[in-house]
Amino acid sequence: MEKKIIGFVFLLGLLVVQAFGQDMQFSQFYAAPIHLNPAFTGSTEWTRVGVNYRNQWPGLDRSFNAFSAYFDHFIDHKNSGIGVIANGVRDSFSQVQNMEIGITYAYRVKLGEYSYLHSGLQASFVHRNVNVESIILGTQIDIDRGIVVGDGVSWVEDVSQRSHEDINTGLYYYDKKFWLGLSAHHLTRPYISYLQLENQRLPIRYGIHGGVTFDLFSNNIGDVINNTLQERTLSLAFNYKRQGLFDQLDVGAELFYAPLIMGVWYRGLPTKRSLPNNEAIIALLGFSLPNDLQIGYSFDFTVSKLAWRNSGGAHELSMRYTFRNYKLGKKRDRVIPGFKY
Repeated sequence: MEKKIIGFVFLLGLLVVQAFGQDMQFSQFYAAPIHLNPAFTGSTEWTRVGVNYRNQWPGLDRSFNAFSAYFDHFIDHKNSGIGVIANGVRDSFSQVQNMEIGITYAYRVKLGEYSYLHSGLQASFVHRNVNVESIILGTQIDIDRGIVVGDGVSWVEDVSQRSHEDINTGLYYYDKKFWLGLSAHHLTRPYISYLQLENQRLPIRYGIHGGVTFDLFSNNIGDVINNTLQERTLSLAFNYKRQGLFDQLDVGAELFYAPLIMGVWYRGLPTKRSLPNNEAIIALLGFSLPNDLQIGYSFDFTVSKLAWRNSGGAHELSMRYTFRNYKLGKKRDRVIPGFKY
């Protein structure tokens, strides 16, 4: 058991050593649970490891690549979850590269026979750098001649690297059918400008996410051959987030007919009065295998003015494994409501 866990942690280290990042969304945000809300640390009540990869707008000359990897463990006698996470993104145009490494902790309180509340905290170190030679400022463009003039490197007086500490927090409630989470990221409001004279700070990102799960069939229906019960549920969920002047809403449904998982999401706020915010429709296909391995793939069909044929949408892949020690004979191997992805 311990050797397996150590092996997976080492694998995670290899996968994220090239990962750099800043705030970037995942369509499969429940497959990146700690990135969504630190209160999800230890929420499976077992030991879990996972990785996520997103390639956004591959149809354009320049695209965005995002990574996330995490490991969390639930300490039963302490009602606590502990974890570590690495997030990152790389912009291939300006070659902005950010990397975040954080540690997380969550404490669970039992509110009733089937209801629980988790409170979580994350402390992170963030390093950002940019290739200033690849950046073209508006003042360098000669519109009449259609050429770039001047040198834009001088806009950075010191170095093209910045580092800062960050704090995230959150709450997560669930019972037999419902779940609801609240999160707040970047509580330290770090300075993000590369200019020495700028005092631009990163706004706090607030989020609220939740949903409901319905059992489709009787629990007596299962895999007759293997003498096991199979989960068959339909879940409806939402994810709303706001940061500064910008906000976004995801709504969707997910069908889990073990081992198959199918989902569809809509992302955007089409009734917003100012800027258009009609972004994408997301289709998901995943598998929850009997060996406790879960794999998911999703594709974003761009419905904004950028258009799917121009942008190429977005590809996203997730993989996670749960270590279950069945020898412990725990009573609490219950199904926790929520989206798989």
